[in-house]
Amino acid sequence: MVLETKEAGEETTEKREVKIELDTETARLLSIRKHQKSKKPVFKQTDSHKKKKLADYWRRPDGIHNKARYHVKGKCPMVQAGYGSPSEVRGLHPSGFEEVLVNNPKDLSKVETSQAIRIARTVGRRKHLEIEAKAKEIGLKILNPLGEKK
Repeated sequence: MVLETKEAGEETTEKREVKIELDTETARLLSIRKHQKSKKPVFKQTDSHKKKKLADYWRRPDGIHNKARYHVKGKCPMVQAGYGSPSEVRGLHPSGFEEVLVNNPKDLSKVETSQAIRIARTVGRRKHLEIEAKAKEIGLKILNPLGEKK
């Protein structure tokens, strides 16, 4: 969050970020997850780069002669258990917050301080600014503030 204050004709920009106190175990697991995800390949449907009708998301190969199903080296990588992140930090934002989707200012009453808000993309500018102002009063972290929208 960036707060701008004007005092006696001077412009000063003061940065105030909401941070969460992470215990050492959670911080360690987040760094492990970051390292694991950097090595993880992109899983796509077999031959999706060849045929336009095939989607770019993962589908398990099921043909009887399919090389990817046999784990042939050089074919598309298969989804396996070892690629997952630690279960304690699964679904957390890289900053350590749990993400909560907010559609209107009333939704902020349900949010805790250990959670960060993401304002829904369907929210208009006026309501977006209202939600931001109320979140700053409460002291919540906003993952997509309006200043960073393009």
